[in-house]
Amino acid sequence: MNDDTLFLTDEDTAVPGERPEQRLERRSASVLKHRLLEQERKQFEESLASAKADGALERAAALIVSARRRFLIGASKSFTYASLLAADLSYGLANVTLIDGTIVRPLDVLSDVRTSDVMIAVSLQRYRKYTIDSVVPFAEAGGSLVLITDAPDAPLTPYADETIVLGRAEDGHPSSSIGIALTLHVLATLTTASAKGAGRRAVERERLAETLGVYVSDED
Repeated sequence: MNDDTLFLTDEDTAVPGERPEQRLERRSASVLKHRLLEQERKQFEESLASAKADGALERAAALIVSARRRFLIGASKSFTYASLLAADLSYGLANVTLIDGTIVRPLDVLSDVRTSDVMIAVSLQRYRKYTIDSVVPFAEAGGSLVLITDAPDAPLTPYADETIVLGRAEDGHPSSSIGIALTLHVLATLTTASAKGAGRRAVERERLAETLGVYVSDED
């Protein structure tokens, strides 16, 4: 019995009128799905274990809280994660700015770096020059850097004040999106939980959202 046999389900039984090649294609998709889900499960469990043991999350949260201004940057898929973290941090913190390259450009930030600023950079393989070329001058100008990456020897590691390393799959494939989202959620929660006035800002945001009719109500 080979490994593929372990994933056979009722879906693998013959369907009236189905050609053999169609059944083979369906069965292959089912096997692939189970393998992918198993890989995601393993990486998620590893991310949980890493989050519990890694003190970098607490240290990074403290650094972000102590900053006067917080900037987030990432490129390509990393930009999506940076946007997610920016949204979560903005819920309880003031002065959170996402560098999107259009409205807020790296040059705008680099022209006025203060020692009380922190840059949160999401930089995952393959590493983008855009992120590196933007972050290095920021760190050299005296700003603090929190790096979220997937390898301890990532290009920006030497410049980081705190580095959060996300695990990669055993076969070298990129880190699980679920594991990354979990780590970002923990970081954001730790940060906002220790920030003065975070609760008051959250309440005020909800009040304003209600006043402005931001959300769809049950009556709509």
